[in-house]
Amino acid sequence: MNEKIKKPEWTPENAGSEFATHVLPAVQNDYPKNNKKQRDDKEISLKKDNHLITPKKNLALNDYKEGILSKDKTILARAITLIESNADKHFDIAQELIKEILPYTGKSIRIGITGVPGAGKSTFIETLGLYLIQNKKTPAILAIDPSSTISKGSILGDKTRMEILAKNDDAFIRPSPSSGNLGGVARKTRETMLLCEAAGFDVIIIETVGVGQSEVTVRSMVDFFLLILIAGAGDELQGIKKGVIELADAILINKADGDNIISAESAKSQYNNALHYLADATPGWKTKAFTCSAIENKGIDDIWQVINDYISYTKKKKLFADRRILQTQKWFESMLNEAILNNFYKKDTVKDNLQHIIDKILNNEITPVVGVRMILDEALIRK
Repeated sequence: MNEKIKKPEWTPENAGSEFATHVLPAVQNDYPKNNKKQRDDKEISLKKDNHLITPKKNLALNDYKEGILSKDKTILARAITLIESNADKHFDIAQELIKEILPYTGKSIRIGITGVPGAGKSTFIETLGLYLIQNKKTPAILAIDPSSTISKGSILGDKTRMEILAKNDDAFIRPSPSSGNLGGVARKTRETMLLCEAAGFDVIIIETVGVGQSEVTVRSMVDFFLLILIAGAGDELQGIKKGVIELADAILINKADGDNIISAESAKSQYNNALHYLADATPGWKTKAFTCSAIENKGIDDIWQVINDYISYTKKKKLFADRRILQTQKWFESMLNEAILNNFYKKDTVKDNLQHIIDKILNNEITPVVGVRMILDEALIRK
């Protein structure tokens, strides 16, 4: 990391470089360091509603819990940073925090949103979020951003692209870098979702980076999965993988405005015709296509009604609870596999022999299959 770029004071120590937030150079800190009286006077001047607006350097477990339950968004953000940390020293307190807030989770509607690049996902989410707030809801948006291959930080920065919603006190937006690791996305996004639920946010929206494998991961942690497309972007039925359409509980054709209204309606009809030949993403629920214009705030109430109808249907058929139970089981199995793999790579015998075996493979001395057998034999024999 560039020496001129400093991390915020709440960033966990030794937590790696996977943080999108940093303090810009030339920001002067005028907090008195040597004069106690001046420090006390400064703290008094910083008090607002009997709370210091400058956060503590370190928080105890109870500080995190009380802050989250009181919907303190600053402490919520710090708790998410703790969850996202890859440092071993933060793992125990992070998991203890999750355990403490679990009784306060599970009461939200969890929505996954994906779509082709340029479909207007962030614009739609901002418009939907503002609509929800007008209807007495409190949305939390978790945006899984693609990661920089250099810094591992978020590239798109969805918070900056939802400027109006980001300023609203009733909303919470958290972009998280995927770091090229879908397993990490699964664990960290799930745990972040639980923190937001404990903080009282009743609609959790998870936005993915685009059409790809991450959609399967997000589908496995949400109640309702929405696919956003646009008309006029090529062959409407071939421009996106069939498998992603099969995951969707609804398809939304965005940007149905201006000269694009007719083509959007045509795309909606084509998708509705094609959906008759696909298996239902949710048993008994017929996935349909709809149109909207996020920029003109049209069709938002219709898609929200579809989501509510879906939630009512799945709860009536007992699919809602069953799916969440299955998702929790799959989460456990995924984390178990990840933990076994990580522990395997930490074995001394694996670390000592891995590069040697890779060199043999690259020099065509052995095949990859034989190399795998050799490293497994070493790890199992020499414990």
